[in-house]
Amino acid sequence: MKKLLTIVTLLVAFTAFTAWKVDGNAEFKFEKETYDFGKIPQGKPVSYEFKFTNVGTEPLIITKVESSCGCTVPKYTNAPVKPGETGSINVTFNAAQAAPFSKSVTIRSNAKTPLKSLYIKGEVVK
Repeated sequence: MKKLLTIVTLLVAFTAFTAWKVDGNAEFKFEKETYDFGKIPQGKPVSYEFKFTNVGTEPLIITKVESSCGCTVPKYTNAPVKPGETGSINVTFNAAQAAPFSKSVTIRSNAKTPLKSLYIKGEVVK
């Protein structure tokens, strides 16, 4: 019985500590997480700026932003984004081939959700 009581106490303490710790993190709030370019001309790169606000209580630090292919290039806010402040991730797509496209950009950060994905899509026409 003592072992069961000890295990339950540890479980409750761990759960409470984890919940307390998560509440203090940084967190993204994007205006949009998917952007549709619609029809775009072949051979002309297009860009979209994903804007976000840090709605957490700690500075938001983006450590890496990766695209799903070499045809998509992300640029992002390098400085820590303080609570309540805004930042952006600019995504440029090089429309080399005529075809529909759907690409993702993965963000690594110290946010509550450490991996976050953004999406662009559209159709390249000749």
